[in-house]
Amino acid sequence: MTESIIVEVNKLNKSFGDLHVLKDIDLTVKESDVVCLIGASGSGKSTLLRCLNFLEMKDSGSIKIESEEIDQHSHDLNAVRQKVGMVFQHFHLFPHKTVLENVMEAPLHVKKQPKEQVKKEAQELLKKVGLSDKENVYPSKLSGGQKQRVAIARALAMKPDIMLFDEPTSALDPELVGEVLTTMKELAEEGMTMVVVTHEMGFAKEVADWAVYMHDGRIVEVGHPDELFTAPKEERTKNFLDSVL
Repeated sequence: MTESIIVEVNKLNKSFGDLHVLKDIDLTVKESDVVCLIGASGSGKSTLLRCLNFLEMKDSGSIKIESEEIDQHSHDLNAVRQKVGMVFQHFHLFPHKTVLENVMEAPLHVKKQPKEQVKKEAQELLKKVGLSDKENVYPSKLSGGQKQRVAIARALAMKPDIMLFDEPTSALDPELVGEVLTTMKELAEEGMTMVVVTHEMGFAKEVADWAVYMHDGRIVEVGHPDELFTAPKEERTKNFLDSVL
């Protein structure tokens, strides 16, 4: 059985004014792949992720989600985003809603699912991320790591086919990083397809099926982490890894 391709990007370009941020990006993500995007700040990793969720609109090239090419002008992008979950650096929880209400929000209002079913599934997701005891708490009472785990549960509530993580631990205090990475590792072990922008090289080494090194808007090198981290083929990759490892 061949694994189906979840995301296929061809010759993707994106500029902000005169700044050419993504340059002819080609990327394929198969079902159950964990792909970690690594590289210095400003190399285009987060912009690439945001293009995959159509939070940024590409200038040229194509993006296919589950072998359907998405036309950003004619497709219902909200429907596309239901398949593509996103977890941001800064949580974006609703402060006036409890943890449980945050997780229930999208299935109730976007998918119009029955409330009892949504509540039950939301409680199961909070259990999955280790926060059953916080369901009636408001976000202001949570640590950063707890907020991020709620954000992960909230994204999972839409039952996406792929999860995008944009530096999910970079806003956290060091002692809270581990709990979020543990949750992400568990998702990877369950076979969730994931694309992760991260500075956590240990996580990339341990969990990724593929590491993608980006520099100056281009993909410089793609490889299995054991190859890419120990014997990078490109000088630029080697220089970057020497600076961070």
